[in-house]
Amino acid sequence: MTALRPERDSGAAGDQGSPYGRPYGEPGALGDVSFADGSHGDGRHEGRFPAEEAYAQAYSPVPDDETVALRVPAQSVGRARDASSSVPVPPPGGGRAARRKAARRRHGRRGGARRPSTASTAQEAAEAPTAPLSRVEARRRARARKPGAAVIASRAIGELFITTGVLMLLFVTYQLWWTNVRAHAQADQAANSLQDDWANGKRNPGAFEPGQGFAILHIPKLDVVVPIAEGISSKKVLDRGMVGHYAEGALKTAMPDAKTGNFGLAGHRNTHGEPFRYINKLKPGDPIVVETQDEYFVYKMASILPVTSPSNISVLDPVPRQSGFTKPGRYITLTTCTPEFTSKYRMIVWGKMVEERPRSKGKPDALVS
Repeated sequence: MTALRPERDSGAAGDQGSPYGRPYGEPGALGDVSFADGSHGDGRHEGRFPAEEAYAQAYSPVPDDETVALRVPAQSVGRARDASSSVPVPPPGGGRAARRKAARRRHGRRGGARRPSTASTAQEAAEAPTAPLSRVEARRRARARKPGAAVIASRAIGELFITTGVLMLLFVTYQLWWTNVRAHAQADQAANSLQDDWANGKRNPGAFEPGQGFAILHIPKLDVVVPIAEGISSKKVLDRGMVGHYAEGALKTAMPDAKTGNFGLAGHRNTHGEPFRYINKLKPGDPIVVETQDEYFVYKMASILPVTSPSNISVLDPVPRQSGFTKPGRYITLTTCTPEFTSKYRMIVWGKMVEERPRSKGKPDALVS
C-alpha cells in the first residue's frame, strides 16, 4: 500500500492485536459512543465483538450541516439492520441538506411532483382515441349543430339590410359623383362643338331646336362656363350638365339680343354638373356674361329671391315681380332648386344688362380680368 498512513502506537504489552491503540476490552478503546438501541458508555457492549464495536462507531450519526449537532435520522434506514445479518445498514450519506437538494432536483423547488404542462395535457387529450358515436348520438349532435328557424331568419334579414345599404351607397355615389363627372364631360364637349361651329360659320342666329346649344354662360366669380341650350328638358338639357332656356308655352322668355325682355335660364344646383350650385353667393354688381356667335351680353347681378314656390312663374315676366325692377328693360333670370339636394322650393337671381359687345371688339373686361 503506497498511501500515507499514521503509525500505530505500540502502547503497553496489552495493546498488541488492537487496531485502535488500546487492548481489547479496555475502557475507552472506542470512545464514548451512544447508540440508537440505548447502549452507551465506555466503548464496550455486552455480547458484541470488538469488530462490531468499531463498525458501530464508524457509522454513528455525523454532525448535521445546519445545526452542528447529533441527530437521529428521520428514516429508519439509517439504523435498520439487514434482514440477513446483524450488521446495521449505513444511513444515506450527505446529511439533510444534501437530501433536500437532491429532492429539489428530482421534483422541482417545492419538492412535489411536477404537474404536466397544459400544452402536453391538451396534446395527449387530442391524441387519445375517442370512442365511436352511436347512430342516435350522432343524429342528436347533428340536430344540435343545425341552426334554428330564428337564426336563419335573422341571418336573412341581416343580409338584406347589408345589401340594401350597399345599394344605397352605390346610388348616392352615382348621384353625387358620377353624374357630375358625366355631365361635365358632356357639357365640355357641347361647348367645344359650339365654339368650333361658330369659328367655321356653321350657325346663324335664329330659332333653335329643343336641346340645341346656342350660347355659353360665364359667371366669373363662381368659375362657371357652361353651354346654354334651348328648352328645359331634364333628359336632353339639364341632366347633360347644360343650362336650359325657358322657350316654350307660358314659360317662354326673350332671347338676349331682344331690345326688351327677360332672358330666363334654369340649371341644376346639385348633381348632373350642378352649374348653379353657388349662385346664392353672388352679390349685387357681380358680372354675368352670355356669349353668342356674334356678341357678348354683360349683365350685373341686381337682386336675389332666396325661396319661392316652384309654381311662381311671375319671376319670368318681362318685368319680373319681386326683382326690384319697375319698368321694361333687358334682364336675365337664373332659377334653381333650394334647399340643396331637394326640389321643394326655387331660388331666383336677377341681373340687368349693362353692356352689349360685338365679338369683333374682343372679350369684355369681365372675362379678361
